[in-house]
Amino acid sequence: MRKALIVWGGWDGHQPKEVGEIFTGLLREEGFDVTVSDTLESFENAELMASLDLIVPVWTMGQIKQEQLRPLLDTVNAGCGIAGCHGGMGDAFRNETDFQFMVGGQWVAHPGNDGVRYDVNLVDENEPLTSGIGDFEVISEQYYMHVDPAVKVHATTNFGDVKMPVVWTKTWGQGRVYYNSLGHQANIVAMPQTLELMRRGFLWAAR
Repeated sequence: MRKALIVWGGWDGHQPKEVGEIFTGLLREEGFDVTVSDTLESFENAELMASLDLIVPVWTMGQIKQEQLRPLLDTVNAGCGIAGCHGGMGDAFRNETDFQFMVGGQWVAHPGNDGVRYDVNLVDENEPLTSGIGDFEVISEQYYMHVDPAVKVHATTNFGDVKMPVVWTKTWGQGRVYYNSLGHQANIVAMPQTLELMRRGFLWAAR
């Protein structure tokens, strides 16, 4: 049985506990043994970290100690996958550029704040991560990101003439990294399209 760690916390506005509960149910349905934690101290547990196949951070903003960050980066580098969404991974630990480098991007702005109506467009309907889902509309925050040009983009949204990545994948050492900028609150995560994208992302990233 593959093992996953969900660590939730940080800014409450993104409903990290509720999002963590959704992800817990999703992963258990896929046969994962899931550990759920509300403390970054979990990353200091060497035995736990060595046992993991997937890490799911749900932690917007906040601060992380070096003795917590280094094991996280090293565990992914050694082959454990990491996958997450919205600010829970794309706007975590703003002072830690090494974390942002691993993720492949960092939140910059969400013009119009919550309630913006926009489209998510899939790049390649033949890819396993996106096939059969189709383009869809979201009413939520629309994330403008700083993005590593090395990522592989699977979905975009338009800011005028700019195609901004929404879903991307990359690697960090031997580990796989999956990110989805959707998921401002639990109701957006629970949308069928978002949930299916996350399910596939978890399975793709996991060791």
